[in-house]
Amino acid sequence: MKISLRILLGYFLIVGVAAWFVLNIFMDEVKPGVRQAMEDTLVDTAQVLARLAAPDLQAGRIGQGAFAQALQGLDQEPLRARVWNFAKNKVNTRVYVTDARGIVQFDSAGQAVGQDFSRWNDVYLTLRGRYGARSTQSQPGDADSTVMHVAAPIRSGEAIIGVLTVVKPNLAVAPFIENGRRKIFRAGLWLLGLSLLIGAAVALWITGSLRQLLNYAERVTRGEKAEPPDLGSSELATLSRALAGMREKLEGKQYVERYVHTLTHEMKSPLTAIGASAELLQGEVPTADRQRFSTAIAEQAERLRQLIDRMLGLAQVESRQGLQQPVAIDLAALCAEVLATREAQLHTRQLTVTTQVHGPCTLYGDRFLLAQALANLLDNAIDFSPPGGAIDLQLQGDDTQVQVQMADRGAGVPDYAQARVFERFYSLERPATGKKSTGLGLPFVREVAQLHGGSAALANRPDGGAVATLLLPRAPKT
Repeated sequence: MKISLRILLGYFLIVGVAAWFVLNIFMDEVKPGVRQAMEDTLVDTAQVLARLAAPDLQAGRIGQGAFAQALQGLDQEPLRARVWNFAKNKVNTRVYVTDARGIVQFDSAGQAVGQDFSRWNDVYLTLRGRYGARSTQSQPGDADSTVMHVAAPIRSGEAIIGVLTVVKPNLAVAPFIENGRRKIFRAGLWLLGLSLLIGAAVALWITGSLRQLLNYAERVTRGEKAEPPDLGSSELATLSRALAGMREKLEGKQYVERYVHTLTHEMKSPLTAIGASAELLQGEVPTADRQRFSTAIAEQAERLRQLIDRMLGLAQVESRQGLQQPVAIDLAALCAEVLATREAQLHTRQLTVTTQVHGPCTLYGDRFLLAQALANLLDNAIDFSPPGGAIDLQLQGDDTQVQVQMADRGAGVPDYAQARVFERFYSLERPATGKKSTGLGLPFVREVAQLHGGSAALANRPDGGAVATLLLPRAPKT
């Protein structure tokens, strides 16, 4: 299972369980909450009506007095009321009055006059000076048919001479209870939906950040130049910076170890040659041999210098992760400048250079590094071209990239060497001298191309010779 799905399910499970408990509590509290509010209202109503009924009960005319006449037929009175969008068409409140013995003396519904209610809690408790109330099912076994009875004492001075009870069926508030439950249920669904969206967003953010870190790690593993992802100021951003720092330290250590090893290996041959020549010069040697050994020492010393310079240049390029301040460069003009620096070599070898430019050749990059890369390609073309030969330089530009091709008319690249030409220190013998170069020119070209977001390749031409291709994007690498 993907980590994004795990995070989403875990988050949603936590929120869902919490929401279920909260909704359950709210749903369970709606009915008792509404009934408690109704009971509070009935308490006030009973107290008010008990005060109004007291004179008639004292005078013994509670069944025929003004109080009875005012309430008689109350449930028949038409109403046109709307309570929170619910229509109320009639009064559904009943009032009955009992005397001090608990015998019903008045009933607004005309049902219970003369009956003994002294054992009902509303009457029994009230006659004893306590709060009297009860809830009774009008239809036994039907929990929805409960009726609430709330009583208040009718007093004559300090004495309780009767009880007034206000009766209201709980079904009267059932629509309000159901409406409250529906609203809470809808709110709960919205809560769960919103939680799911938030959980998905959080999961996508976390997995997106992790995916960026993973891509960064994979690119580093493949040896590509990669910048650590910008993840803001979160803990994942701190992890990204820590990984980048760890990578730099590890690469720096490995880089030094690898280059010290390879540089030491490559320096052995010229140092051995210099040591042997110097040792021979310490003895008596003919003048011709002395000149030959001195020349060998000078050549090997120059080779060491080139090797060190090329190594330093390559190391500088490889350690960079991107272009610092790319500038607009006319690549055709830059090629012309590089050709001008090699006029002496071209004249000595009697080589001609044919330049063709097609399309826009302006791009953004590092002018110094590109000039060095082009110079390396031109040096190789000069070294492998036969005397009096020609070098073809072609630039082809479009909206996205510029292609540079440097082609010679030499023997081309042997099959066994084609897969190794970009390896460090791998070099082929120059036809004119039979000597090898440092083997760092083409690796340098490839590193410069990759630093610009492009690529470098070397292949044989169908009609003979080799062609080096440099592909460079016109926009700076991001």
